[in-house]
Amino acid sequence: MKIFLDTANVAQIREAARWGVLDGVTTNPTLVAKEKRPFHETVREICGIVAGPVSAETVSLEAGAIVAEGRVLAKIHDRVVVKVPIMKEGLAATRALAAEGIRVNMTLVFSPAQVLLAAKAGAAFISPFVGRLDDAGQQGMEMVEQSLEILRNFDFAAELIVASVRSTLHVAQAAALGAHIATVPFAVLEQMTRHPLTDVGIEKFLADARSIPSAGA
Repeated sequence: MKIFLDTANVAQIREAARWGVLDGVTTNPTLVAKEKRPFHETVREICGIVAGPVSAETVSLEAGAIVAEGRVLAKIHDRVVVKVPIMKEGLAATRALAAEGIRVNMTLVFSPAQVLLAAKAGAAFISPFVGRLDDAGQQGMEMVEQSLEILRNFDFAAELIVASVRSTLHVAQAAALGAHIATVPFAVLEQMTRHPLTDVGIEKFLADARSIPSAGA
């Protein structure tokens, strides 16, 4: 399973890339606004750090305007994937952008039916929001499982990005289900590197190493 970082913080992206486990980045207007930097400049810098897709979101609500905005975003860098919300206008825009060879990440997806429509419209990536589904009293991972089955049943090329990830458990569940990608906050990615028994083991090894007599002692 590929791991994307869900952030627009360049320092976090550089650090995750340094670990050698980062496959891409997803951003949205909220994440970019937190950085208080020009949008295009931020996206361009991120594309220079990661070797995989970088999602940049449109904010228009009419198909023609979404397509125009998507074309501008796609010109920032060849790694940019245009992020479009699932809605009627978004579906029409996705079909048009896909026909031009521009990859689309269809976002704010909350049902298997929406996944089916996004795949049929030609989305390259589809992002179900599992954390928000859990918050609403639904089983986010159950929706992911059903969605993956739909994509497999009809050999759709779209990759599922498990989004709105809240914990390392979400990531492990997504991987166990065979999800193509999970996009995670930096804090969750950091948590994935740790375990109390790992910490205990490292401390024990270091203590034992200190007890080894030095050469010639």
